[in-house]
Amino acid sequence: MTEQIVSLDVSDVRFPTSRELDGSDAMNPEPDYSATYVTIRTSDSAQGHGLAFTVGRGNEVQAAAVAALRPLVVGRSVAELLADPGAFNRELVGDSQLRWLGPAKGVIHMAAAAVDNALWDLAGRLAGKPVWRLLAEMSPEQLVSLVDFRYLRDALTPEEALDILRGAAPGREERTRRLLERGFPAYTTTPGWLGYTDEKLVRLAREAVADGFRQIKLKVGADAEADRRRLSLAREAVGPDVRIAIDANQAWGVAEAIDWLRPLAPLDPYWIEEPTSPDDIMGHAAIRRAVAPIRVATGEHCQNQVMFKQLLQAGAIDVLQLDASRVAGVTENVAILLLAARFGVPVCPHAGGVGLCEMVQHLAMFDYVAVSGTTENRVIEYVDHLHEHFTAPVTLRDGHYLAPLTPGLGAELRPESVAAHRYPEGPVWRELP
Repeated sequence: MTEQIVSLDVSDVRFPTSRELDGSDAMNPEPDYSATYVTIRTSDSAQGHGLAFTVGRGNEVQAAAVAALRPLVVGRSVAELLADPGAFNRELVGDSQLRWLGPAKGVIHMAAAAVDNALWDLAGRLAGKPVWRLLAEMSPEQLVSLVDFRYLRDALTPEEALDILRGAAPGREERTRRLLERGFPAYTTTPGWLGYTDEKLVRLAREAVADGFRQIKLKVGADAEADRRRLSLAREAVGPDVRIAIDANQAWGVAEAIDWLRPLAPLDPYWIEEPTSPDDIMGHAAIRRAVAPIRVATGEHCQNQVMFKQLLQAGAIDVLQLDASRVAGVTENVAILLLAARFGVPVCPHAGGVGLCEMVQHLAMFDYVAVSGTTENRVIEYVDHLHEHFTAPVTLRDGHYLAPLTPGLGAELRPESVAAHRYPEGPVWRELP
């Protein structure tokens, strides 16, 4: 009998991070980091795990969206899906009735991400390879087949994508060797949560430098005077040679962003992240022109590859920050990496959330080995939260992500963590006052 997908289970898993204000920023003052956690099982007892990240209330809506995709997955041939994951992804995002809820945006698109990520996790496990290596060892033709070019051809053609991948092919083995030896550069947001005291910020910033990080990030946007004070304290703590990025999490309008950033410029912020609405492409372009040489970064809330295309075409960003579960999973992120390479814009993935570090490391490492061929000005975000709940947590050494060797995408949660944090019946939630 042909191996089939026999079940797709989804769990609403939430962690009470709001208690310590971990993850707090100008727009999300008390988030509870949460995962819409997906497990697909096959008739041969293989499993694949994926997730979409949210910040608490509403995670049940995300879980319902995943459940709505179940009929497109259960009963399908594993061999068929793995032979053409690009076609399967197009089915997930193209179902005519479910597509109406987007199209290609919001909770239904993030549901597709969770399922697509679970399929890639399954593929890696069956191949015995981490997903970064699985992707990096695919042929240029196989990688291009993952991409839906329908809305991209005015910016990236299949022929141009093939040229990018073929150009990077000769150095794949050497870059793989270097990656396994050294890892991939990271930066840390751990010191910079908005709810932390000045003393905690300074202590964590110094610890980050001692741990080998050459870039940290601070949340800004709630209070202009506090931002100047905190950025000044951080600059004094880390010195002139460590980059400090700042992140407004969409707090400002366009003119407000420009005015707010001028007094911060003498403290040499490396980039300003999400300075305004993530949908405002021309607004980002205007901010970028006005605040240079401060770089403009965005992408964690960018809804799909078409919006990334327009951000790049408009010259609106200096740094592209893709997310593992905002767009439709690994498959759509391959297209976004190719777009970034076409426009010569560095990719620094967003990872401020549960499970995102575990997943986005694969995308950045694949990009280095098989697409861009460089780590220059490229760093993966790192937050020191919740990794203990995963069966294959990220490993850092001297400010670098070490390349994962465990087969799959790294999104599998420990069963005991799922049981304890399932909302609302898990004991962690039942015992909270």
